Amino acid sequence: MFLLIIGLILFIASVTVFRHTNSLQRFANPARFAGIGFVALWALSSCIIQINPGEIGVKILFGNIQKDVLGSGLHFVNPLLEIKKIDIKTQNYTMSGVNDEGDKSGDDAIRVLTSDGLEVTIDLTVLYRVVAPDAPRLLRETGDDFKDKIVRPITRTKIRDNAVYYQAVDLFGNKRDEFQQRIYKSIEGDFKRRGLMLEQLLVRNITLPNSVKASIESKINAEQDAKKMEFVLQKEKQEAERKRVEAQGISDYQRIISAGLTSQQLQYEQIKAMKELSLSNNAKIIVMGKGNSPIILDAKE
Repeated sequence: MFLLIIGLILFIASVTVFRHTNSLQRFANPARFAGIGFVALWALSSCIIQINPGEIGVKILFGNIQKDVLGSGLHFVNPLLEIKKIDIKTQNYTMSGVNDEGDKSGDDAIRVLTSDGLEVTIDLTVLYRVVAPDAPRLLRETGDDFKDKIVRPITRTKIRDNAVYYQAVDLFGNKRDEFQQRIYKSIEGDFKRRGLMLEQLLVRNITLPNSVKASIESKINAEQDAKKMEFVLQKEKQEAERKRVEAQGISDYQRIISAGLTSQQLQYEQIKAMKELSLSNNAKIIVMGKGNSPIILDAKE
């Protein structure tokens, strides 16, 4: 637009001021040609538009937003068109309680009330992108600051609306995924109606009140102690069972041996043992028997 203005000024000046002023007449033709050159240069530069990858171009003619869009690449367009480039890649919006971690400086976490009346703090990241065919409508109805007009307020409102269906402990425990899916479904429809696509909703952190955290920690410690005691008792039962089986085995062995031995068997075993001792080359042994058992003296060296 700057080149067009300069060109028009030079062209008009060459026709009016330079031509009717004797001292400036010699500059009339150069000024006219320069003006035409600036206008031509503006027209050429305005006709060629490059749209980068991940972007689209919305065409605006005298404030009127047209429905069709330009994809990535090089385009020849009407030089009177204004091309508004819009990013259609995945974008994220983070609301965090940590300073300077989110899109807003300071503590930007979402504080909600649960069904049991407790205040819970939630850190959240929204992944979304602009739907290319709906970009003209989005720009016409909302403008290019849709992040602050749509993404932020809708997300915070829907989280507060859905948190009232859960207790604080449930949000921190087994219903966290259910809560996240519920928020996703409620936000997805509102985004879609405005030309945005919600890709993912990430609940990054849920901070409970100190009293609730202390209660949960106490419960976890009690459960761990109970499991530890259960393990000890199970181990003691296994050891007692092992000793009972061992004692039963010894008892059965002794009973079987006692039932199978007779006096004749014992005498026979005694004689065999004496015979083996008497045949030993190194022993000097005196074996004294009982009853009718013989006495064996062996003085070998």
